[in-house]
Amino acid sequence: MDNIIVRYATEDDIKFAAIICKEIEESAKARGTGIAKRDPEYIKSKMIEGKAVIALEDDRFMGFCYVESWGHNRFVANSGLIVIPEYRKGGLATRIKEKAFELSMSKFPGAKLFGITTSMPVMKINKQLGYEEANLEALTDDEDFWKGCSSCANYDILTATGRKHCMCTGMLFDPEK
Repeated sequence: MDNIIVRYATEDDIKFAAIICKEIEESAKARGTGIAKRDPEYIKSKMIEGKAVIALEDDRFMGFCYVESWGHNRFVANSGLIVIPEYRKGGLATRIKEKAFELSMSKFPGAKLFGITTSMPVMKINKQLGYEEANLEALTDDEDFWKGCSSCANYDILTATGRKHCMCTGMLFDPEK
């Protein structure tokens, strides 16, 4: 773990986009959770825009997360957090999430950070960073964000409840607090 570097992703890292998407999809299948699918071109765009964090060991992909803003930059989500299976439970996800949090705060000062997750480890990391559980309707009213949930296995639950309830837990960090 000491040899793993967690840093902001750059255009040089776009070669990892397809494997990142594959890892996200396989993780969702293995856990039976509703992680929305990502497209490699979308992941590449996050790297090029300077809105992503990557973990590497000797140029080998270990983990990833990206930053996306919503609601005219009033809300920011750290999404697509993934660590390859053999490196889970060793603190790497925390390091990646901390770096993504830092990136979010520097690119979008004053924005509320939010996330939706079914993962207990991610909830724990978020709580350590100062996030609190929140109703989904408090997270963002940006229609494009909610459209991103459409590839999730639980999307029908989200829409049937008018975006009030889902299998995911909403979490919010308000820098004003």
